[in-house]
Amino acid sequence: MQRRSLLVGAIGLACAAILGWYLLEGAEPAGDALAAPATGTPPPPVLPEVAASASNTSGPWSPAGASAKQLQLQQARERYERATQVYTSYRDATRYPHTSRPISEHPDQAKPFAPVEELKALRDASGKGVKGVRLRTSQDRVFLGGAESVLFTLEALDDNNRPLPLTVESSSAQTMADTSAPVTLITAQVPFNDDGATPDTQARDGKYMARLTPSTQGFAAYAGTIRLVARVSAGGEQGAIAFDVVYAPNVPASWAGAREAQENGSLHFYLKAQVREAGRYVVSGRVYDAKGVPFALLQFNDEVKAGTQEFKLTLFGALIRDKNPAFPLSLVDVEGFLLHENVFPDRAMMARQSGTVITSKPYAVSSFSAAEWSSEERDRYMREYGKDMQAALDDLNQLQ
Repeated sequence: MQRRSLLVGAIGLACAAILGWYLLEGAEPAGDALAAPATGTPPPPVLPEVAASASNTSGPWSPAGASAKQLQLQQARERYERATQVYTSYRDATRYPHTSRPISEHPDQAKPFAPVEELKALRDASGKGVKGVRLRTSQDRVFLGGAESVLFTLEALDDNNRPLPLTVESSSAQTMADTSAPVTLITAQVPFNDDGATPDTQARDGKYMARLTPSTQGFAAYAGTIRLVARVSAGGEQGAIAFDVVYAPNVPASWAGAREAQENGSLHFYLKAQVREAGRYVVSGRVYDAKGVPFALLQFNDEVKAGTQEFKLTLFGALIRDKNPAFPLSLVDVEGFLLHENVFPDRAMMARQSGTVITSKPYAVSSFSAAEWSSEERDRYMREYGKDMQAALDDLNQLQ
């Protein structure tokens, strides 16, 4: 679940790096180590030729027979190398904002609307796995809202992935308690079929399909988990399989178009929406180049007022310059939801925007800014890491 912004990851990396540095040095971190005011991203404090001489050694080093000064010199080199590693790692990891990242960093989010597929053992009434019978299942979404529906598939296989005869004897959905608080029991029949009738797509292919539409099957006033249980017979064995979805009946906002603009050295996609319920919205989209190659994940995470609004997804200029994508670029597969903190369900879904939402103009890559991302927090950490690196270099130079 996307409950946290990627900024948390950057903060965690920075804190871990600082703690690791001081632990390695055997000292306690200074109380004001992170309190310095920001005045802009500091430049690297080490000249290339100095760094090269600092790391220069005359071959493999061994503490055996080394003098006290040699030991001090080696320790100083190691401290400087650690400080440099912390500085450069943090700098490179935060070159782009957390809302505009290479898709390679988030391969699990490259295809957000792909069905969730699983291969499970068939379980009998006692919950024990039935030997030699497995069920391959899929569902095209986990979270849904309003009038949305979810498609399920079910087929039986042996241990060698060969199809087994399957019969779905019964299948029904019901509400499930997500907390200790009781919920009203709502049930509905959700038939699986393999006869080619909707929602099945091919008759007698061994793959059974079923569709659940909560708003029309008795769950229109319910928010929470709905569990679909199918009782089946496969390969002469009987058992059951369960599917869970999370449903919220209210749709907090609806999409109303999109536009793009080149501003401040970056490319911005503005997604228009009619917001019915104010609150914190989380929106994400993927950017593909003209060759159909995905290369960026864009995110929006902020408070939004009710009314006609725009969600801004920014493709950072330095990311464009570094990746050099073929223009025009397309924003595809946009998903969004209103976040409800400290309750369940923790989100109310907006409608999916599958496929291409908007395609940009054919800009020149050189027209975008190559500047690194700057923020008060990033500048502060860069400054402190730079101080650590410079101090380690000064110590090393005194010993050489």
